[in-house]
Amino acid sequence: MQTEQKVNGMIKKVFLMVGLLLLNGAVNAQRAKKGKKELKVPMTAEHWAPTAGSVEFVTHRSVPAIRSANEEGFGVHLKDVQFADGTIEYDVELIGRGFPGIMFRTGKDTLNSELFYIRYFGTPDDKKRTTLQYTSVQDKVNMWDMTDDYQAAATIYEKRWNHVKLVVHGRQLKVYVNDMQHAVLQVPAMEGENEVGGIELTGNVIYANFVVRPDATEDLPAGAGFDPTGNDPRYLRNWSVTEPIDFPFGKDLMVGIPRSPGVSIDPTLFDSTAVWTPLKAERRALVNLTRRFGETKQGARRLTWIKTNITAEEAQKRQVDMGFSDEVWVFINGQPLHIDKNYYGSPGMKEPRGRCSIENTSFELPLQAGENEVLIGVTNYFFGWGIIARLDDSEGLSF
Repeated sequence: MQTEQKVNGMIKKVFLMVGLLLLNGAVNAQRAKKGKKELKVPMTAEHWAPTAGSVEFVTHRSVPAIRSANEEGFGVHLKDVQFADGTIEYDVELIGRGFPGIMFRTGKDTLNSELFYIRYFGTPDDKKRTTLQYTSVQDKVNMWDMTDDYQAAATIYEKRWNHVKLVVHGRQLKVYVNDMQHAVLQVPAMEGENEVGGIELTGNVIYANFVVRPDATEDLPAGAGFDPTGNDPRYLRNWSVTEPIDFPFGKDLMVGIPRSPGVSIDPTLFDSTAVWTPLKAERRALVNLTRRFGETKQGARRLTWIKTNITAEEAQKRQVDMGFSDEVWVFINGQPLHIDKNYYGSPGMKEPRGRCSIENTSFELPLQAGENEVLIGVTNYFFGWGIIARLDDSEGLSF
């Protein structure tokens, strides 16, 4: 009996020791993770690989730096570093007009990443809202025209360093520019595909003093922050969509018919055999067609159809505010209702400057009692693709 008790006692001690060792190992591993060393990355060819343009590694303002070798835009990729969460800091001197930026969490195929950049056109203006921009890159598409929400004014300098700090944690991003006490741009939910990836610098500028602090996330939460559309039931979020088709410039969606109302959808572009799949709006109530269908090749134009149903308790008219890129043809119960275009760079581009925003366009939507079908043809030829739609009131409606 005593022998059995001794054996049991020894077994308990062994389990206790093993448990303590495992716990100690887990604690040390966690400490090691949180205590990853700061990476001060030399601006040399040993650490940076050109991805575009021509670069040179120089000494500028007494520190090692990277700049364009021919005063044109360039890109350089940071070798052997995968970044998920933490802090990135660097100095940048603005010498050429353009969009000097940093891409991070870039996938190995380089199709998807997060992107922050500075807009610089030779005259800094600390009140200009478009000075700073965050956007995602989805299937090589820079989604800048779909992310009007994520811009900010900032004080930037000429002929001297500008210090930039990015704090990244999970879905959220904070950006500091020159003033390290106050974040000038905050993104509550980044929209890229990747949780980890590479880092690349771009632009016709000079970069120096590049530092990465893995897992140094300050007080920034990892989860997505507040969505300003989330509490608003007026947004149309539940849609169905067809596969896109080629729709060359010069081709119209409508054809004439010899009866009232005198026009109809070209049957070669839309017919009853279309296959529909569900598509829910993302954050910001964005119906993101780029994420679903990827890049439209440069010079091409594509058309897809989206539709949703609205059931009204009684016949009524509602106002619709819509953001879109690039063109829309709206039909209600099979009848043409509204056509609009948002061509960036043209005199007729929608405010704000050709971006997809709920303020792009507005029209009256006549609803009959019972079920109504809203059908929209949407085209894309330029950067991001999608719509945002909101009714002026949702009372007495279901959708």
